[in-house]
Amino acid sequence: MTAAVMENVNWNPALSTLLNSLEENKSEIPSCTDEEFGFLSELLRSKELNALVNVHKKIQSNVEDDKFFPLLSNSMDIDVEILDMLATRTHSSELCKELFHLLQKPHIQGLLCTHDAVAQKDYYPRLSEIPLEVDEDEETVKIVQLVKSDEPLGATIKTCDITRKIVIARIMHGGAADRSGLIHVGDEVCEVNGISVEGKTPNCVLKILQNSEGTITFKIIPADSKGGMRESKVRVRAHFTYKAADDTYIPCKEAGLDFNKGDVLHIVSQDDAYWWQARREGDRNMRAGLIPSRALQERRIILERQQKDKTDDDQDSLSLCSVPVPLPTLCPRPTTSSSHASPTKCNLQGIKTKKIMYDAAENDDFDREEVPTYEEVAKLYPRPGLYRPIVLIGPPGIGRNELKRRLMATDPDKYKTTVPYTSRPPRPGEVDGKEYHFISREKMEEEIDAGKFIEYGEYKGNFYGTSAESVSSLINAGYVCLLNPHYQALKMLRTPQLKPYVIYIKPPRFDILKETRNEARARSTFDESNSRGFTDDEFREIIHSAARIEFLYSHLFDDVIINGDLPIAFEQLVSAIHRVESEPLWVPASWVQ
Repeated sequence: MTAAVMENVNWNPALSTLLNSLEENKSEIPSCTDEEFGFLSELLRSKELNALVNVHKKIQSNVEDDKFFPLLSNSMDIDVEILDMLATRTHSSELCKELFHLLQKPHIQGLLCTHDAVAQKDYYPRLSEIPLEVDEDEETVKIVQLVKSDEPLGATIKTCDITRKIVIARIMHGGAADRSGLIHVGDEVCEVNGISVEGKTPNCVLKILQNSEGTITFKIIPADSKGGMRESKVRVRAHFTYKAADDTYIPCKEAGLDFNKGDVLHIVSQDDAYWWQARREGDRNMRAGLIPSRALQERRIILERQQKDKTDDDQDSLSLCSVPVPLPTLCPRPTTSSSHASPTKCNLQGIKTKKIMYDAAENDDFDREEVPTYEEVAKLYPRPGLYRPIVLIGPPGIGRNELKRRLMATDPDKYKTTVPYTSRPPRPGEVDGKEYHFISREKMEEEIDAGKFIEYGEYKGNFYGTSAESVSSLINAGYVCLLNPHYQALKMLRTPQLKPYVIYIKPPRFDILKETRNEARARSTFDESNSRGFTDDEFREIIHSAARIEFLYSHLFDDVIINGDLPIAFEQLVSAIHRVESEPLWVPASWVQ
């Protein structure tokens, strides 16, 4: 029975070789007692250790062959978040109660922790530290060895401003140096592979590292403090595109992380005021890269706007957010190297008033004072029976009303839109609560002052507006609320209470816009008195208005649909709404707190 069991053990060749070598050289290890030797031999023969080593080898081979990759690396964090959510619901459902107890079991949590360790590649062998040395001046010296591979070591160095010595400036999360646990920020580098770095520049040290093969040996004077690197849980959505190769101020281009506008980034470290460490969410590569911090990027954008807006006659004028300091002074590039109208006032009726407000916005330009860089986000999970309102944003004439009409026609019992309020008297045949909610001018002014309207405007002496309560009532009644407000209403709509999903309806290029509208015999929305087709100037106005909306508000969009072909645009709209109802999506972090 015992022999049969032993035969089924998948012995690891490396452990077997190590055990044989240990037994052959037992006599040459005088300090090893029989008890210690027996313990070590038993450990190397154990099924558990052999199984663990085989699993480790299997994981490594699969990673190298790109056979699998983790979808996430923080399952334990998600487990804790779910437990917090379930803690208040265990009394309402047996299923919630059962799941609450299941997720607390040690075996489940142990499995999740193991998953995260594998996902973060926290299974590479770590070389133990060679015993500390003491030099002639009684200064502690540490010898560190790292195995060089195709992967960058993940550390940057610089010349200390005070001592002029080469020191470790930054450790990249998830990199080889970080996983080793042997090198820390502030450590002074004395030698690399036996070559003294005294008096050398960081670039000279980099060349030594690049020419090294196999094991790299560092002689280091440890920093006084070795605070552990704790990985942040912050996720942000980027509102700009970044290319490290084009950044002249990044400390190390090789360590930079490229990303596109709209990407969700996991910010793992914000220790540096100018350069954060981040990973793209869901990226297979668990090594972090450098990205500009929020403060640095905001100042860059402000300076770019200053330079663009500055004229020869107004050299001293500054914007409200301007900082009169050139970028190199704001963020000096260290000498480092790598080891490898009011926005709440919106009109609902009358194109002429819209055009006046549009021109006022162009003159005031208040929204340009916003400097969108990063927005902290979290996953919002669909809530059964409680739908997020769908907000269609776009220029007049782009077809938002038609898309909304078609969507409501597919399921009138599911899709609803709000009934606007007005201070004008009802016309013959109009029913209060159907076409409009009719209230007095005094009452409407009072509620506007109280902030109860998400948008409002005045047309021909009468107020028109949409109340926040009318949106909430549709949501609470289980309907999908459809809205197509003026774009300036986004700031009032985009709140934790409403949690809207904002879809920008964008025009195609001029020739397609003109061709499709003429073929469909679309009627102009720019002229209330006559029913006619669009003019070329109106097509250009649509594109111009769309470009301005996109410039000012694109950081508030959840999705973009180009309405060149109406049936295709409608299919895309239906698909987007299905995602909102069925998938967890990234939203501002304040919406889920």
